Amino acid sequence: MPFRRFSRPIEFAAALALAATGGLVIAQVDDPDQGLAPADSSGSFEIGGVEVDVTGKSAEAARLAGWRIAQRKGWAMLAQRMGVAGPALSDGALDGVVSGIVVENEQIGPNRYIARLGVLFSRAKAGAILGVTVGAARSAPMLTIPIEVSGGAASGFERKTAWAEAWTRYRTVNSAIDYVRPSGTGADGMLLNFGQTGRPGRGWWRVVLDQYGANDILVPKVTLRREWPGGPIIGVFEARHGPDNRLLTQFSLRVDRGDALPVLLDAGVKRLDDSYQAALRSGMLTGDPGLAFVAPVATPTPTDTPTGVIPIDLGIEGATPPTGTTSAVVTVQVDTPTSSSVTSSENALQAVPGVRSAITTSLAIGGVSVIRVSFDGDIAVLRAALEARGWSVGASGSTLRIRRGTAPGQGGQTATPADNSTG
Repeated sequence: MPFRRFSRPIEFAAALALAATGGLVIAQVDDPDQGLAPADSSGSFEIGGVEVDVTGKSAEAARLAGWRIAQRKGWAMLAQRMGVAGPALSDGALDGVVSGIVVENEQIGPNRYIARLGVLFSRAKAGAILGVTVGAARSAPMLTIPIEVSGGAASGFERKTAWAEAWTRYRTVNSAIDYVRPSGTGADGMLLNFGQTGRPGRGWWRVVLDQYGANDILVPKVTLRREWPGGPIIGVFEARHGPDNRLLTQFSLRVDRGDALPVLLDAGVKRLDDSYQAALRSGMLTGDPGLAFVAPVATPTPTDTPTGVIPIDLGIEGATPPTGTTSAVVTVQVDTPTSSSVTSSENALQAVPGVRSAITTSLAIGGVSVIRVSFDGDIAVLRAALEARGWSVGASGSTLRIRRGTAPGQGGQTATPADNSTG
């Protein structure tokens, strides 16, 4: 057998979206020196660790054949995980169900492809074929501020860090925690820095949480210790919660090489997510009463009525509301997987009678965006109007969380605990 030289293995997981034509879509940000790519909130079932070893007429043909085989194996593994006998699907049908391929490790030769892959399946399509529930009850929105301590310096969103990038890579669709993950652009570096996590003042935290459309705070922290340049790295991970930065759990992981830092951090994120979910189930992630919305005291403004003139309601649609009608400013959180969904959400809100304006104040493509709505009436009236239009609505003070086609309370996928060490 002739000797074949393979390219250097790709040691780190890279998410690659697989279109029906086999093309690649790579997430980017405008400025590579600032900000992170949008977090993956695509809502997919994920199957990892699919091994393939195939040959082909060319490197590209072998790789495509390997991805085809990974789809078939992944579909069988997904059905087994769900505890159902999934029907066999053709490659064409699988192309319509698979939403992405995750390259965990690959070696590419002139006509051979060896890889360990992950397969992402559309949650709605796969669930419908397998006949399983696709919804999941989640926590209140949690503003997530990853803190990295390296070389004695602690950073949040003041600068780009490997720890923040690890949280961006992590797919949270199967988690019971509703993470609000900022992109690190704009005012994020000023508002969400290391110093802010140590400030217990509830008033300022309420301002910050309202800006990002969240109800509570999570502070996942990692302290990195390097034995020598390029040598082993030890990460001490801490799961912290709330304005008082309360420690929930702590553990350590280690890798033997400096270039394996992303592997260490990815394993740490998975373990911390498991810890936060366990804390949620045990009731340890209850919200701080001091973070609850405080309604401003309305001061009545006296108005002069000209002598002999009595205001009357003409009953004309679009006329100025009569005296006594209240106007509210409501913060609306909505999932925006694509840029077009932002515009459609604004249009849907503006179509509700009584809405004066609907403006996006915090944009998160692939995550949760925040829209500020000016509404003539009580927030309960707006909530009822949205529910009548098919939205699922949750309320907390002056904040509404709206979703399309989500059935709260349904069961979801259970995360698999991570190993205690990586190498």
